[in-house]
Amino acid sequence: MLYHLLYPLYKYHTIFNVFQYITFRTIYAVVTALLLSFIIGPYVIKKLSLMQIGQVVRKDGPPQHLSKEGTPTMGGVLILLSIIIPTLLWANLTNPYVWLLIAVTLCLGMVGFVDDYKKVVQKNCKGLLPGYKFLWQFIVASGIALFLYFTGFNTSVAVPFFKNVIIPLGWLYVPFAILVIVGASNAVNLTDGLDGLAVGPIIIAAATYMLFTYLTGNVKIAQYLQIMYVPKAAELTIFAGAMVGASLGFLWFNSYPAQVFMGDVGSLSLGGALGTLAIITKQEILLVLVGGVFVVEALSVIFQVGSFKLRGKRIFKMAPLHHHFELDGWAEPKIIVRFWIISIILSLIAISTLKLR
Repeated sequence: MLYHLLYPLYKYHTIFNVFQYITFRTIYAVVTALLLSFIIGPYVIKKLSLMQIGQVVRKDGPPQHLSKEGTPTMGGVLILLSIIIPTLLWANLTNPYVWLLIAVTLCLGMVGFVDDYKKVVQKNCKGLLPGYKFLWQFIVASGIALFLYFTGFNTSVAVPFFKNVIIPLGWLYVPFAILVIVGASNAVNLTDGLDGLAVGPIIIAAATYMLFTYLTGNVKIAQYLQIMYVPKAAELTIFAGAMVGASLGFLWFNSYPAQVFMGDVGSLSLGGALGTLAIITKQEILLVLVGGVFVVEALSVIFQVGSFKLRGKRIFKMAPLHHHFELDGWAEPKIIVRFWIISIILSLIAISTLKLR
């Protein structure tokens, strides 16, 4: 909005010329998202408390979690507002990819909202049944994948660490893209179990893809690095920047001991947005590395359930993996910070692949 209002004024004063630069607008998208989180965060938390929208803690989990019962949840609403508003303010709204990211974020946020509402407000401990939740995630992801496919999006996949290894998927790119979006959405959802555990790696992953979107959308840099060039992708740097700012602002309130939890409304939407960013930047496989913490958390659940059904034995003391470490005697802040450190290391390795080809 500000881009469309202020950039045309460069004809009258050169100062408005700065609005053409994605780097400038990204910086202020981050700042806007961060300030917005700080400003409306206390109001959102107070409102959630007054409405008695409190966290329901599973009784079979680590006993120390019982003290978190009643902590305001559905704080993901704060994250969504702090992403969407700065994006609308600073991005070029004629760019279809911007609207694609806004759509997937809002739609998956709505799925998470229904799930949280059933659990917290309607006191239905099961929430949205897993089958229905997956179905709606599948529908949203299918819409994104089909839109990209029928608008001529590049359906090839690059293999990290290899310069000329490109896999042309053709129509198979549709189910592949659905898998990336739904998988990322659920993986972040499973990781969101400790104070700040999920939002920390989200900040790191969003910052990494903020770099990827800028490089992928710049034809000269993409040619130099020998990565796939995606026209118009650079504008998503602003969205990724808003994700970083909004998540940082939410971490202010979500850090240990948390004043608010993001709930499914936050985790499902953030994961889906991250998966969509990976697809549009043509760094889909690298998401396994950038989001390594999310992947391991999801795999721990899959292996735990599979092992119990096949052998009647559990691999971990409890899944997802962070609960295993809790029951092993690790303090919650230690688990959180160590997972953040691992996320930073994995993201740095992912960025290094831009040259290691």
